[in-house]
Amino acid sequence: MWWRMTGKFDRTSILRHLYLDPHHIEQINAAIFKTDLRIFSDFLDVVEKYGTPDEINAKAAEAGKLSNLESIIGKVHPEYLTDLQWLKEQVKDRSFSSISDYRKKVAGRINFDEANPVTLEISSCQYFPWLMDIAFRAHKNGEMMPGRFIRVRNMKEQELDGDLPAFAAAMQIIGASYVEQLDTRGSDGSNIHLGGMETLIGYYGGVGEPNHYALKWLDEFLYYYTTYGVRQILNVNNGTVLLAYMLHRLGIDIEFKISVTLGNDNPYAALWTLLTAALFVRPDGSTPLAGFNWSNSVHAGTIENAAEIRKALNLETQVRFEHHVTETWKGLVIQPYDRRDEILRLAKTVPNISAKHEGGEVEVEKARTRPSEIQDYYRTKSEIIAAGEWEALRLNFLDKFDSMNITARALTEQGLSFIAAKNLHQ
Repeated sequence: MWWRMTGKFDRTSILRHLYLDPHHIEQINAAIFKTDLRIFSDFLDVVEKYGTPDEINAKAAEAGKLSNLESIIGKVHPEYLTDLQWLKEQVKDRSFSSISDYRKKVAGRINFDEANPVTLEISSCQYFPWLMDIAFRAHKNGEMMPGRFIRVRNMKEQELDGDLPAFAAAMQIIGASYVEQLDTRGSDGSNIHLGGMETLIGYYGGVGEPNHYALKWLDEFLYYYTTYGVRQILNVNNGTVLLAYMLHRLGIDIEFKISVTLGNDNPYAALWTLLTAALFVRPDGSTPLAGFNWSNSVHAGTIENAAEIRKALNLETQVRFEHHVTETWKGLVIQPYDRRDEILRLAKTVPNISAKHEGGEVEVEKARTRPSEIQDYYRTKSEIIAAGEWEALRLNFLDKFDSMNITARALTEQGLSFIAAKNLHQ
């Protein structure tokens, strides 16, 4: 190379070698246009079951209307309608603590740095009654409700008991975002060579959407999108990430968040994720990638580094960086795990981040007879109740809510802003 001869290290000239040749981009476009390739014809076969992109979006818009969701709830679990009505009344009456009132109470002032508000996030809110538990509590105590909820409950189970439409309706009412994980998730028997704890190591390289499961995932998304208006999905596999980009480029208004399990653990992993998003943006610049969860191993510097490329790719306002403040006590990380200080640092300079609370405070968790555990997400409701652990798991969730409110207070004490459920906390 020329710099070996000159002895100079001109960074601009060297980086020019990374420039993507338009000819190669055209080759990719030519391959995609070959409708006889099975990888694309199989994709279109699934989409065609639900109609044209415009028809699919129209079905989803109708299905997701609050009146339609309430109609379904009335048939499946009518008691939930009383809870939803209560939420509506509180929004109308503005009876939850406003952001300004909260700031006065905590910090004695209302003028704050609004440049980089942190989204208050909780994971996982498995059951609609738990959502109402924290709503009643926040209303009574002047606490904050999350601006974002993560859900990983079995979709078919919550469809049958009414939690799915009730939760979707509640999110519209309170003004929060949420994401669902489909049942085609990699731990659903998709790899026939894995069998639980006795084959644990195999899961590191064997969980995903093998063979036809990516298309099964696609079919499942389109069902819930057109039946309940569920738009945002948790994504755990590179193949289904690509399918989501393809759907969006067709004109179908899918959104997705990339799970922590996909392993964005350094700036170059983030660069790969963001480059793919940039490659598949629509002509208007929009992307279905709503955000991604960082690995638990990253520190604030990695996120700050990646924020630079996110901004350079014009994805800053669209792609949220989600970072764990707390984790479940068992099954994920060595405890104690507490990253609140990093969130407070990031909030000063990095826009569009969320503080994700997946566990209670360290001192609270280790004192619990039954601390939080990640495997609980994958148990059926009937199994939990039969084991006599419903109240213990509910308490674990309330601990996460307390932890989230500690973060809200810490941000406020430092004059930093946050995003809570916008219709409740005006």
